[in-house]
Amino acid sequence: MSDNPASQGAPPPPASSAASDSASAPASASTSAAPTPTSTPKPGQRQQNNNGRPARPPKPAPPPKKELKILMLHGYTQSGPLFRAKTRALEKLMAKALAPLNLVPVLIYPTAPNRLSARDIPGFGSANANQEGGESNGEGEEDEIDSWAWWRRDEASGEYRFFEEGMEALAEAMRGVQGGVDGVVGFSQGGSVAALLAGAMEAGREVPAEEGEEGGRKWEWVRRVREANAGRELKFAVVYSGFWAVPKELGWVYEPKVRTPTLHYIGSLDTVVEEGRSRGLVERCEEPAVVVHPGGHYVPVSKEWVMPLVGFVRKCVEGKV
Repeated sequence: MSDNPASQGAPPPPASSAASDSASAPASASTSAAPTPTSTPKPGQRQQNNNGRPARPPKPAPPPKKELKILMLHGYTQSGPLFRAKTRALEKLMAKALAPLNLVPVLIYPTAPNRLSARDIPGFGSANANQEGGESNGEGEEDEIDSWAWWRRDEASGEYRFFEEGMEALAEAMRGVQGGVDGVVGFSQGGSVAALLAGAMEAGREVPAEEGEEGGRKWEWVRRVREANAGRELKFAVVYSGFWAVPKELGWVYEPKVRTPTLHYIGSLDTVVEEGRSRGLVERCEEPAVVVHPGGHYVPVSKEWVMPLVGFVRKCVEGKV
């Protein structure tokens, strides 16, 4: 099997005019209407309004709104703008559901740096192109299209080509977010990247010692993604149709298991990523939550399937996971 399946502040209210109207009223009132007597309330006595009822205490100011910054990672052959278009309904439902908690989701949609040609996409170019993101062995169209990948797997060697470039793109995206990123959501190949990124950014997870200059450069991407988020761990990772597929040299990211809270969505009718491959990733997370939806290889955006996401994110932000 391959490793890269194809994807799919409001202005303040106007001041009350009551005070200004009373101030501009004539000094003498009509003799037929006696003025309402006023007195200074005694300690412990509530101020009364003109109707003789106790005046309501002023409402406390609402707590300030807090931005919840989330990286949104597209799948193989997609792009940031395309992924946003496909998850727009999810974004709206999240904003509405988190508003009572004074949380404002800010979703960041970077585009992977590795551009694909038509022959790299199953069903688009050569019939010999595979669904793993590996090299095609046939002739296909070379037209430039808006399709991208976080990495490419070489079928002959098993090497993950352009992996470091993909991680550098994520570091660049995080550096552009003031205050850092709180969590990550990914689909398909992006889901695999989401889990890997969460594990690599965990404090205390040691990078293997590599001798020589080449060894130092090998893990440069780890230092960069950690520094890009000011050393902060991610609070959560959400994986849609993700899968277990990493080179052996990255086994340290999952051993010990990823302890960042993870939520995994699996489509029971997904024919692109088999459930066993998704479960393989689930098993490498310490305390994973799993939601199985009756669909295929896509991000379910109806309310029924977004609410588990909202509940999970809320618990992570409140520290209850």
